Amino acid sequence: MIAVLGCVWSLLALVPACGHSQGGTGTGHTGGAADPLPPPGYGSLRQSDLALNVRNDELEVRLVPLDQRVTRLLARDAYESLESLVHSRRSSIDSVARMYGISSPGLALVTFFGGREGVRFDASTLLLGIRNQVQRPRGIVPFSPRFTSQQLGLREQASAILVFDELLPVTDDFNFSYQGRTSESWGNKQRMLDRERGRVAARARVTTQPDTAVSP
Repeated sequence: MIAVLGCVWSLLALVPACGHSQGGTGTGHTGGAADPLPPPGYGSLRQSDLALNVRNDELEVRLVPLDQRVTRLLARDAYESLESLVHSRRSSIDSVARMYGISSPGLALVTFFGGREGVRFDASTLLLGIRNQVQRPRGIVPFSPRFTSQQLGLREQASAILVFDELLPVTDDFNFSYQGRTSESWGNKQRMLDRERGRVAARARVTTQPDTAVSP
């Protein structure tokens, strides 16, 4: 598996960063009648609010789900930044999905932060824990030049999009692990996310509500 990922990684590093969005859903989830998406532009969360983290003395690893069921709860600038990122790498993401026959790939933004000079990292060894099962990324789409070197200096960082076999269960629970350390549970964020969904819906209603006041 790691050997295959290495080939995919090398291939994707050479793919031009220009693609198309699919149905306008850059972060990989379309939503349906039973699972409506929050309206964009009304959220107030920060990207760090959606992040799961693992850290040791040498590295910090941060993972953010790229799923519009939660990214639409971000403040407008943060949401548009992630949408632009996924759109710019859409052709590479689609290549991974086609290679493995994935119809609805799960996407996550992973960032490695260097805690010492010359620390090495390997995103292919990151494990996602979903429903008592473990998943490795099917593909890695780098967008930091330093990502393909797999090495960081002190306070340097490198980021990529990880492509998984299925959508991350952002309305349920999951975690991730790296080098034997496991992140906090995504389920711990559900109360905060539910509150923000309510606020977003309320803000959208106020904005779209027609003015019924009668002029004197």
